[in-house]
Amino acid sequence: MNQWLLLTKGADFQTIGAKYHIDPLVARLIRNRDVVTEQEIVQYLYGDSKSFHDPMLLKDMDAACRKLEEKLAQGKRLRVIGDYDIDGVCSTAILLKGLKFLGGDADAVIPHRVRDGYGLNRELIQDAAQAGVDTVITCDNGIAARDEIAYAYELGMTVIVTDHHEVPYEETDGRKTWLLPLAEAVIDPKREDCDYPFPGICGAFVAYKLMYAMMDGGYAERLLEGRSWETAWNRLDEELLQLAAFATVGDVMELKDENRALVKTGLRLMSNTSYIGLKALLSVMGRWGTPVTAYHLGYILGPCINATGRIDTASRALELLMTEQESEAMRLAMELKEMNDSRKSITEQGTSKAVEQIEKGEHDGASVYVIYLPECHESIAGIIAGRIRERYHHPTLVITDTEDGLKGSGRSIESYDMYQELSAVRDIFTKFGGHAQAAGFSLPKDKLSELRGRLNENSRLTEADFREKLRIDAELPFSYVSPQLLDQFAVLEPFGNGNPKPLFAKKDVLLCSARMLGAEGKVGKYQIRDTDGGTAELTLFYDKNKEFKKFLTDRYGEETVREVFRGRGEGLKFSAAYYPQWNEWQGQKNIQFIMEDFC
Repeated sequence: MNQWLLLTKGADFQTIGAKYHIDPLVARLIRNRDVVTEQEIVQYLYGDSKSFHDPMLLKDMDAACRKLEEKLAQGKRLRVIGDYDIDGVCSTAILLKGLKFLGGDADAVIPHRVRDGYGLNRELIQDAAQAGVDTVITCDNGIAARDEIAYAYELGMTVIVTDHHEVPYEETDGRKTWLLPLAEAVIDPKREDCDYPFPGICGAFVAYKLMYAMMDGGYAERLLEGRSWETAWNRLDEELLQLAAFATVGDVMELKDENRALVKTGLRLMSNTSYIGLKALLSVMGRWGTPVTAYHLGYILGPCINATGRIDTASRALELLMTEQESEAMRLAMELKEMNDSRKSITEQGTSKAVEQIEKGEHDGASVYVIYLPECHESIAGIIAGRIRERYHHPTLVITDTEDGLKGSGRSIESYDMYQELSAVRDIFTKFGGHAQAAGFSLPKDKLSELRGRLNENSRLTEADFREKLRIDAELPFSYVSPQLLDQFAVLEPFGNGNPKPLFAKKDVLLCSARMLGAEGKVGKYQIRDTDGGTAELTLFYDKNKEFKKFLTDRYGEETVREVFRGRGEGLKFSAAYYPQWNEWQGQKNIQFIMEDFC
């Protein structure tokens, strides 16, 4: 059972609503998302690319720009080394497009997930040196590659790091020593000595800021002197903004501050994009010519980009984002879709095996689930970990066999900082990195039991932590939701991590009748009446219908519930958590109430 938390953050909602011409309830919703000051409200409602923070506030940005200008002016060969997920692919495309625009002799390499693993390694450095590369620019990786970067300098190369992951550290007597790589420049908003006002940006946004700083800081003017480049840059800038927005949603960054402004801008551009690669992907996924939302990026388009790095090589996705040929783009986009379809199948198989372990009691008593799936493809371990985390609300690590030992991915819950907890047992790993909510790692095969034991011995989680927190914006009668109010909810979009859809609750509603739709009964329609005399139809999807029926049966008995489903009963009282949305069907547009939870 979820924990329901009614948000009671205070403000003068009437005054805010009048000032910004929004319903007082919408003002309450904005305050519930920790938007407090007038400046924050204006940014939330009207923020766009003009409200981005100055990229020069990032530590080492000036040093990176000066070094890049020097190398570009000298005609040195540059290589971008990214990562195989959506953030890494988009970051790589941003840097490669930007460097080529500036006249750079640049190429890109994305590590192979199985052969190379995450981030820089000595082989990638050796390959760069043998190819005559003078300067390596990392994106979405590099902050943890201290030894590999030192090796690059031994071979006479220069390295610039752009990343957004946590900075590794050693802890002695409670004091942390940060282990920054000794590169020419290390741009990472999570650096302890970086005063950037919003550190929660993804790797692609960091890469965008580097390219924007090059264009806006006078470097481009000197490098492109005598050429007319402003109009072409404006077109390219729109493409890079779309890539950064795509990665921000795909990498599940919080849609707050400038991230929200970025995604709003990117979605607007994508809905009528001329970017050949994205247009092709939208087309094969059936979204071309329709408004694009954050949901489409995160759950329809993004998985196609990620699938290439899981099933084959992420270089395919990079090709799609770099091609200027429409026919080539359509071919690549179709391949990405097919690979994602294949990825879905093997993910379902792996998830079923993980669920079977848990249901058999193999992880009973564990605070942290460390699930060993030896035959699972390492590329989908993170997806399975996320599925298990969502289902059981425990921090979850999924580990599989590889030729070089064990590899795994973890996904966490709100009250468990996974990066910090893995750092406490770092001696077990041969390699690890990540965020508070997600991590990747490698370890010897004989260390699995030790990892499981130490993580659970160190855990300070309580039973309350294993109940997902459902944050309710307000207790609201269904009759308050009008078409005009629902239209105003558009100012709250885009929805996603850090900016959830509005969620309301109504206590003591009466269930009047119930019916199931679809061949497998996966859609439930429940007619209710609330204490204010209003009536509504609640819609519930998939397995939650089974949970709801069991909840009612446990409370009221099987025969009583059966009568309600026959349309002859009434008076089953419960509380509903719901969100309203528009439902369009065959030209008709109606308000639909989606039931999120019940108690």
